[in-house]
Amino acid sequence: MKTPIFKIFAVVALITFSSCGDKAKEAETKEATEAAVAKVEAVAYTANTEKSMIEWTGYKPTGSHNGTIAIKDGKLKVNDNTVESGKFAIDMASIEVLDIPKEDEGNAKLAGHLMNADFFDVENHPVANFEVTGIETVDGKTMLSGNLTMKEKTNNISFPVTIEVNGDTLTLTSETFTIDRSKWNIEYGSKSFFDNLGDKFINDDIELKVTLVANKA
Repeated sequence: MKTPIFKIFAVVALITFSSCGDKAKEAETKEATEAAVAKVEAVAYTANTEKSMIEWTGYKPTGSHNGTIAIKDGKLKVNDNTVESGKFAIDMASIEVLDIPKEDEGNAKLAGHLMNADFFDVENHPVANFEVTGIETVDGKTMLSGNLTMKEKTNNISFPVTIEVNGDTLTLTSETFTIDRSKWNIEYGSKSFFDNLGDKFINDDIELKVTLVANKA
């Protein structure tokens, strides 16, 4: 019979090990750049935080786990159904694990460790931020670029999105993509920072999907 998860490493491994075949494409990651500025005539939209979220999924060789992170607030400037500028804040203290029952000890251990100092360090960095730097069409896909700041480290990432405007509501949905956590100095169990880990390393990739619903201001 399986025993409860006692070691922090084992708990974290459940969400951060990625199997090779299932990994989503990594977002193009570059140095931070200047934020985009919208034209005067652009229409403002305010994030509906109850309907907006970031979904995460992590893999290990024998399975996967998933959950959500809430979007705290956000605004977009839109012109002719095109996002010209905007930003949103991510509430790192809202990390939830969905596939482990809340009453299971593993749920709290997993969510708690992600918030601890050796991972996202939520006590000192309660909010992550994404600020739009540009949007363009590449090979038929709409690519959204923006500066993602976590733990006081900022990188520019680009990933595919779809944008739908229905009346006074805009919905921006990304394709599933990955980021390399080591580029934001999230060091725990990473081969990017530590040698001689053997098979005790934690994969650097975190898989994400963004859904941002916003209403005309």
